[in-house]
Amino acid sequence: MPITRKLFDYEPFNQLPDNVTDKIQAASKSVSYKADDIIFTQADEPTGYLYFIQQGEIEIIAETSESVEMIVDYRKPGGFFGWTPIFTKEKYTAGARAAEDSACLLIPEDVILDAAQQYPNITKYFNKAIYSQIRKLYMNMVERRSMDPMAQIEAYPFQKKLNEIMSSPVETCPPDATVKDIAYRMTELGVAAIVICDENKQMLGIVTERDLVRKVLAKDALECLKHSTASDIMTAEPFYMSPDTYMYEAATFMLGHNIRHLPVLDGGNIVGIVSQQDLMKFRSQKSMLLVGSANEATSIAELKDIRSEIVNVARVLLIENRSHVETMEILSYIHHSIIRRCFEMVMEDMVNSGYKKPDIKFSFLIMGSGGRKEMLLGPDQDNGFLYEDFPDSMVEEVDAFFIPFAEKLVEALAEIGYPLCKGYVMANNPLWRGRLKEWKQRVTKWIQVPEPQRVRYSSIFFDFMSISGEESLCKELRDIVHKEIKSQPLFLFQMMELDFKHKVPLNLLGRFVTHRGKEHKGQLSLKENGSIFIVDCVRMFILEQGIHATTTLERLDRLFELKLFNRATVEHIKAAFETFTYLRLQNEIKLIDQGEFPSHFIDPDNLSDEEADILKEAFKVANKLQDSTKRYFSKIVGR
Repeated sequence: MPITRKLFDYEPFNQLPDNVTDKIQAASKSVSYKADDIIFTQADEPTGYLYFIQQGEIEIIAETSESVEMIVDYRKPGGFFGWTPIFTKEKYTAGARAAEDSACLLIPEDVILDAAQQYPNITKYFNKAIYSQIRKLYMNMVERRSMDPMAQIEAYPFQKKLNEIMSSPVETCPPDATVKDIAYRMTELGVAAIVICDENKQMLGIVTERDLVRKVLAKDALECLKHSTASDIMTAEPFYMSPDTYMYEAATFMLGHNIRHLPVLDGGNIVGIVSQQDLMKFRSQKSMLLVGSANEATSIAELKDIRSEIVNVARVLLIENRSHVETMEILSYIHHSIIRRCFEMVMEDMVNSGYKKPDIKFSFLIMGSGGRKEMLLGPDQDNGFLYEDFPDSMVEEVDAFFIPFAEKLVEALAEIGYPLCKGYVMANNPLWRGRLKEWKQRVTKWIQVPEPQRVRYSSIFFDFMSISGEESLCKELRDIVHKEIKSQPLFLFQMMELDFKHKVPLNLLGRFVTHRGKEHKGQLSLKENGSIFIVDCVRMFILEQGIHATTTLERLDRLFELKLFNRATVEHIKAAFETFTYLRLQNEIKLIDQGEFPSHFIDPDNLSDEEADILKEAFKVANKLQDSTKRYFSKIVGR
């Protein structure tokens, strides 16, 4: 016989005086529900009750804009639901349904609010409950990670954006200002650069100390001072960045382009300026030099050394109190820089060796985690070539260059430290290079005849982006993908069916289920058993909507904007994804420090109790997302 939970054994009611508990008890009523009974929906007017679960289990259900259900939580005996309208005066953010035969105590709103006036802890408790349990667990875990002062200095370039360090307001002058006036102003104000603007305050160019030295002092200084103006010596249309650019991106760009002063523009308006000296104040000797050095590398050996140092950046970022998904983007940025430079070096070597580069537009594609900017410490190769639709008469010429180029590139990347893809998803495989029309044929076949292997290929391919070359070709190919998927909605259902053959590694008692095979016995995968479910499910929704977003978090934000997911659902999923990322990165660093190759397999027995609890919660979120995705696409197909 199931145990009936008592309201006054639980927070926030367990410390109320007897007269208050008696009043609440007298005003409340117990109601029984059969399995699958709808208690209220997201669209219903508030019932005026707070629900306390005495027996059974309740599903909390969010509805998409297309009225498709998504289970976002399960509440067990001793739990509450239905509090949002009472404490926020807003409508329900989700509905509630009995997952099994259940009983709830219904407490009237006016009785709760009367008690809350006398005992504010009641309001405080339910306001806290608005937030996701996994988000709270994750933040608590991250906040407890200490960080020494030196580590803070190392992490600073990755924390800050240009709007936090730029000099503002910016000294400006018109294009007809004389060189003499400019030199005088720079000396008087103690600045090393002045931005040249038109009458509408739009930037035309920049004059720096270096311009004065090279273009004035190195020539006939007297004549230049008399007759030259800002427009004569300025660097026209200078490079610039936006205020929300991270310091590490600006530092890398400035080093690569030998820029000493970088204007900061917001919507065309000059709002600040950053110098190399500004960046050097915070520059990490290990991390920032690593980011900048990839563009300056002249050999594969140098890139290999840079690749091996990424773990030092990761180690610093891991202990910083920040989003670890953001850390993943930073690591991806460095990986992309290394891969792009390798591509350039191999291309130069091909041309220098006598190979004739065809006069065609093409793009070097990176796929999978690289295409999502979600690379950690041990990514393998997922890449390919996309060409414009050149005539058939050029096939032999193109192959004569790109086939050996692909072989050399794949070998060079492997030497640097990017392992060969076990599924052979690489540019030296003819399946992963071709003209736009040939890619269209492949994609159409994958979508119209979605055999398991083709679905696996498409899961990697759909996250493609250009790492070098013509970005416009990628856009054309992306439009083709969205068009084909729209014409074949069954494809996403079949993609889901294949993906859902794999389940999260928790048994009915909530304990970890580990691998039994010899290679990973006693371990579980944070990727294959966890984060991949979130990546795949979110990607399915994005593809079904026919929109483009790069990272998993960006995709979740777009789904929220489209009202497919509500805010609570998005926060649950983000926190779970960040948890998988954090634990995986921590594990990869540990393995590298032990002289092993980084892996997403972990031994759960090595986790702390806190880490084990948060990982279980993350797996539960992934499981709920799987269930909700299955419900959604099953109904889409049934239309």
